[in-house]
Amino acid sequence: MTKSPFLNSVRSAIRLRGYSIRTEKSYLYWIRFYINFHGKRHPNEMGALEVTDFLTWLASERKVAINTQKVALNAIVFLYHKVLNQPLGKLNFHLASKQRQLPTVLSAKEISLIIQSSSPPYTLVFSLLYGCGLRVSECLRLRIQDVDFERKALTVRDGKGRKDRQTLLPESIIESLKKARKLAIAIQISDNLKDIGPSLPSAFSRKSPNAYRQAAWMFFFPSHSVCKHPQTQELCRHHLHNSSAGKALRTAVKKSGIVNKRITCHTFRHSFATHLLEAGQDIRTVQELLGHNDVKTTQIYTHVIGQHYAGAVSPLDKINPKIDEPKAVYL
Repeated sequence: MTKSPFLNSVRSAIRLRGYSIRTEKSYLYWIRFYINFHGKRHPNEMGALEVTDFLTWLASERKVAINTQKVALNAIVFLYHKVLNQPLGKLNFHLASKQRQLPTVLSAKEISLIIQSSSPPYTLVFSLLYGCGLRVSECLRLRIQDVDFERKALTVRDGKGRKDRQTLLPESIIESLKKARKLAIAIQISDNLKDIGPSLPSAFSRKSPNAYRQAAWMFFFPSHSVCKHPQTQELCRHHLHNSSAGKALRTAVKKSGIVNKRITCHTFRHSFATHLLEAGQDIRTVQELLGHNDVKTTQIYTHVIGQHYAGAVSPLDKINPKIDEPKAVYL
């Protein structure tokens, strides 16, 4: 907990509304940033003018992306509307001009190389990211109850936008997932002997205090050590941290020899969507699998497919010129 009573009151307001830990951290970061930007003045002493100045500075000086500016705006609006009860009214701030870039997409061969170059448990993590179109946080938060082996379905709970959704479960990784489940349950049994279990939603842990002993609540990818729950302060075992997957991916990419693309864990999700569209899957189905609210968000993947623009072919390919091989030039 922060030493600031004011920020602690903001945190309480966020938790009262059931927002996720990630949203809590993000909102507190931007509210703290806003306060520091204005010389640590109390938000009660500021209003629409100061908010406008801050958001405009983010766009014009920091050159943030549109989505980053939106997150900052949401955090500050929450502060004034829900905590201080001071509606801001209309804000005429300068909008960020940095647009969303086309996503990086890997070929099936490149994905195979990366997965083969990784080590457990990240071989399975990367396979799920690509095979199911998951975000890395969604993958690492998977619990045993979220995977239906009979129906070959995987449920993402409390995903982005606080939504649940179902997606595909690749048959090729079912046996690996069952082995991961067996190992996870063994860890849970060992923890239960010490009166420790997987971290649970704080409200549910109060309602069902013995749920941590149920295998259904165990994570597929438990962390290597126990920690205190950020809300209840109870000792528990969380899932692997997002940063561990990113570190493992960088190692695997380096080992695979792929040097011409910027690859993150989210690249697997981009590749999942693009490859489905390339295979002829309709865009509405892909939208549902990804959990997008608007099909326009999904449409960005139509621009990275090899045969786009209604099958248009470059005019250079029609004349097929003979091009000499480049020669080294020494000064």
